[in-house]
Amino acid sequence: MSFRSRLLFTAAALSATALSGCAYLDQLASVGSKPKLTAVNNPTEAKGYRPVTMPMPEPMPAAYNPNSLWRNGSRAFFKDQRAHQVGDILTVTVNITDSAQIANETQRSRQNNEDSGISNLFGLKKVPLTATPIPGRLLTADSTSTSDGKGSVNRSEALKTNIAAVVTQLLPNGNLVIEGKQEVRVNFELRELIVAGIVRPEDIQADNTLDSTKIAQARIAYGGRGQITDVQQQRWGQQISDVILPF
Repeated sequence: MSFRSRLLFTAAALSATALSGCAYLDQLASVGSKPKLTAVNNPTEAKGYRPVTMPMPEPMPAAYNPNSLWRNGSRAFFKDQRAHQVGDILTVTVNITDSAQIANETQRSRQNNEDSGISNLFGLKKVPLTATPIPGRLLTADSTSTSDGKGSVNRSEALKTNIAAVVTQLLPNGNLVIEGKQEVRVNFELRELIVAGIVRPEDIQADNTLDSTKIAQARIAYGGRGQITDVQQQRWGQQISDVILPF
């Protein structure tokens, strides 16, 4: 490893140490304690929150017609208790079953041979000044290239659960932006489920439930933190070496 590479590695290690110092202090402070649950806050006030902006049709003003129970711009004839405005709650049924099997192989082989047939240099048998004998063939070239690449993917995922989500935004065309977060602590391990996206009020069932496949721009995250997750994680030194080392 060159001096520049060692210098970059040392700088990266020191930076990572400084950045992870607070994390290690937090871990040391929580030794023997259960993972803390996060506070229930307004999602729109979270750091990095941005309202969703989507292409919208022209708004249709609502107008009441005389002697009519129907009004223009209404989505339904009767009002029900399904979520339809900011602050309403609905239940999202997360049902993800995904599997993929991919296998491919690429082989490449190339061989080149070149021979000039020139056995002397303008009649000379030895190289001038050095008196080195001229080889039998002056211009010859041989090259061989072989490549064999293989790859395979065998993945299977399944997640079935329910989570309550809150309507955080009402888009101009009537679609709803929802976000739900659920935390479950078992002993010293905390499991977290997050669901967010855009839904149509028409896709919400009569019992105020919604299938996760009906969520547009869906963001579903399922993970955890705690003692088991910490053991499964690579140490920060190994993570840095995996990124920096070129081999």
